[in-house]
Amino acid sequence: MMEMPVASKLSYGAEPGLRFALILDRCGGCKQLDLARAQQWKPEDGILWLHFERDHAAAADWVNRQSSLDSFVTEALLEEETRPRVEPVDDGLLIILRGVCATAPDEEPEKHTDIDLVPLHMWVDANKVISLRDSGHYITALRDIRLALEKGKGPHRTGDLLALIGDKLVRDLEPVLDAMDEEVDELDEMIFHGEAGEVRERLKLLRRRSVQLRRYLAPQRDALNRIEHDDAPWLLERDKLRMREVIDKLMRFIEYLDAIRDRTSILHDDLSTVISERIARNSNRLAALAALLLPPSVVAGLFGMNVGGIPGVNDTWAFVIIVVFVTVTSVATLWVLRRIGWL
Repeated sequence: MMEMPVASKLSYGAEPGLRFALILDRCGGCKQLDLARAQQWKPEDGILWLHFERDHAAAADWVNRQSSLDSFVTEALLEEETRPRVEPVDDGLLIILRGVCATAPDEEPEKHTDIDLVPLHMWVDANKVISLRDSGHYITALRDIRLALEKGKGPHRTGDLLALIGDKLVRDLEPVLDAMDEEVDELDEMIFHGEAGEVRERLKLLRRRSVQLRRYLAPQRDALNRIEHDDAPWLLERDKLRMREVIDKLMRFIEYLDAIRDRTSILHDDLSTVISERIARNSNRLAALAALLLPPSVVAGLFGMNVGGIPGVNDTWAFVIIVVFVTVTSVATLWVLRRIGWL
């Protein structure tokens, strides 16, 4: 068995394209190694876990040339556009899942209008795990497992590791859905208080996020369900039971997401109603204003004609009489408009 030093703190991204390389000691702990030592690994050394950046040239070269995996598996691990799925190959599983992208510890958090779901490509068999995710992304599920291994409290088997990854990927969805639900409540309050102007754009983004999440969570549920029913010998009954709990939680999240989507649809209808009422109210005001200006306009039009026979031309009280008539008519029109509810 090859000897490897135990790092007091595991390094991250020490080699190009490689995020970390670990050997799990099957007792909850791990040892760190580099790619050169990984090539000397044997199953009796422990469980090998290699985590790469999928879109890095060095990682692609290692997967294609040195991983000893089937060409179908290597192509799928390096594929660009993927959806969650599980494919059994010999005694292993090709697994593609999606996890919520988090901000790396050394980066400033940014406000995103869309939810970034990071593809996580994995090959898992009885003694080896190869995982890949895109560079520039960060999945807290893998970080938490790595920290647990560093403390000697990590998974003991590949089935245990796979169930733990699935559990933590689904766990990270909960704060996202809670934030979306709180935003729906906030938008509801804004519509209720008449702040419809800002709501429209935020509501559109929220609906787009819900559709985006739903697009990947449904196939992810099917993928995890396939893992649960796979007959791989390294998947124990306790692993399948834990995976079943993960699937149940994911199904609740999908129902929760459907409820959020339904609420956004209702809010959209409420917003349309508020805008329609506002347009109708403004139209009534314009119509009332036109009605109030109608008597003066008619009188001014009649007496402004340049024809003979206009009464009051030589009467000094004619202008006063016309002003009184217009005033009385306007007041009467105003009273009528109030009675019929236009003002």
